[in-house]
Amino acid sequence: MSTVARPGAGSHLSATTTLAAIEARLLLRDPGSLFTVAIPVFLLVVFGASSGAGATAVLPTTLATAIGLFGLYLVPTTLATYRERGILRRLSVTPLSPTRLLAVQLLLQTILALASCILLVAVGAAMGAVLPVDVAAFAAAVVLGLACLLSCGLLIGAVAPNGRAANGIGVLLYFPLAYLGGLILPPPLMPPTVLAIGAFTPLGALREALAAAWDGGASALSLGVMAAYAVCVSLAAVRLFRWE
Repeated sequence: MSTVARPGAGSHLSATTTLAAIEARLLLRDPGSLFTVAIPVFLLVVFGASSGAGATAVLPTTLATAIGLFGLYLVPTTLATYRERGILRRLSVTPLSPTRLLAVQLLLQTILALASCILLVAVGAAMGAVLPVDVAAFAAAVVLGLACLLSCGLLIGAVAPNGRAANGIGVLLYFPLAYLGGLILPPPLMPPTVLAIGAFTPLGALREALAAAWDGGASALSLGVMAAYAVCVSLAAVRLFRWE
């Protein structure tokens, strides 16, 4: 009696590795990826060189900018475009499920975002910026910031009908959040009420957590705000996500 061989763990791992390699090449070729990495570096160089406080004062803001661009621009545009082109629907009938593709995409974009943060810190250090005093608080701020903003991007990608709509929604959200979070105007020049509201936004909480790490401490409020966003928004994104 003949038996039909079923794909084992090894074949699934090999297929996932191949998928990751293909998605990595596509991500690196995407002009949006270059834009997302280059813009924060440009802002750091320009404003770090012209600021009286130097690159140290600008570095937390540009790090928050980079993470915000990944979460609100790159992630939702990619996911919504995949749905629009029917890629997720076609994968649903293959051994490589759409869930695996989404997991690979989020992992690759997280790695690229971390590489962007490392590049910013390296450029800032080359410009004479002081590194964070509390490294553990800095790492916590980056990790929770990525979790928070990527979950926001996943939610946008979950509900946007196509890539253009996801891009537009992300941009429309980014600029008000960046203003409230103190990424556009220096926080000392902003009204206290606006800053107080901004502390409870994803980008505002991230900027404050990064600034606290540079000062040698951790902002429990900012870290808690980002953790709450990461959990609640991720649950909403999973519930609302459509494959086609």
